[in-house]
Amino acid sequence: MSDDVTLGLAEAEELAKRACLAAGATEPTARSLVDATLSAALYGPPALGFPHLVDYLNSFREGRINCDPAPTLQRPFPAFFVSDADRGIAQLGFDRAFKDLVRAVQEFGVAVFTQTNSYTAGELGYFVRRLAAEGIVGIAGTNANAMVVAKPGGPAVYSTNPLAFGFPLGDGSLPLIIDQASSATAYVNIVAAATEGRSIPEGWAVDENGVDTQDATKALAGALLPFGGRKGANVALMVEMLSAGLSGGPWSLDTADFMSGTTSPAVGLTVVAMMPGPAGDDRVRRAREQAARLEGHGVFVPGVSGIEYPRHPSEGLRMPRSVHENIVKIAGA
Repeated sequence: MSDDVTLGLAEAEELAKRACLAAGATEPTARSLVDATLSAALYGPPALGFPHLVDYLNSFREGRINCDPAPTLQRPFPAFFVSDADRGIAQLGFDRAFKDLVRAVQEFGVAVFTQTNSYTAGELGYFVRRLAAEGIVGIAGTNANAMVVAKPGGPAVYSTNPLAFGFPLGDGSLPLIIDQASSATAYVNIVAAATEGRSIPEGWAVDENGVDTQDATKALAGALLPFGGRKGANVALMVEMLSAGLSGGPWSLDTADFMSGTTSPAVGLTVVAMMPGPAGDDRVRRAREQAARLEGHGVFVPGVSGIEYPRHPSEGLRMPRSVHENIVKIAGA
């Protein structure tokens, strides 16, 4: 028997929405989260699609996410948006500000969205992918609870602190999307390895004694390592300042665990949006040609290489059977 379940796009969307509502989320929250989940499942890392949706569903039910938030938005400067997610999902606050953010970028050439008091941001590439669909370049950063050491043997001081970058490549093309953690791997990859009983590569994590481990279960009791040693730790610090520092949200050291307890992580998210040149400029065309040129040299272009576009309408979405069973159970099907 296959370990995967394949659903049609409409079927997967309906199941995800039903599960969100059954877990207590209101219609607006469910809609925002389902859109982000489908985007990750179609174009992002599979682990941040439906497998991560289960984390959201559990957090709805256990109180880590406000199921009926009222995000607020302030605009202290013409091109600077400050959102308070009211302990809801990060995507809803972003959705509420999106149209105004796009208009500000188109008017001023650059605009900033920063948000605090939300659950973790999920697939960070989703936020810059949304902007790229409007022809806008984006950079995003977010944090969560501390789970990454700055050096082996030290205490966990950062989250995986991912950084995402998106550049539109024009109509008929997927955008270039770089979305990667400051840690040697994403936390969800450790969780998946532990669940499936797989070992992890050396250099990904340390155990509770600060010793490098290839045992995923011991890694969950320990901490992740930054990629590239001190350089990766510096990137994590930059993202910490960009997300928690700029938004006013909690530092990773002060953030509640997003997988347990009843307290909202209340973390920060910052998105910087930029126009790729004035109207009529050819920068998007040049970027598309350069991406194709790099692929011709055997370079993997994130967000583009290996992803069929447009996807065939009949193509299904695959998810691990255990994930499907969990979602179905919560949905009450």
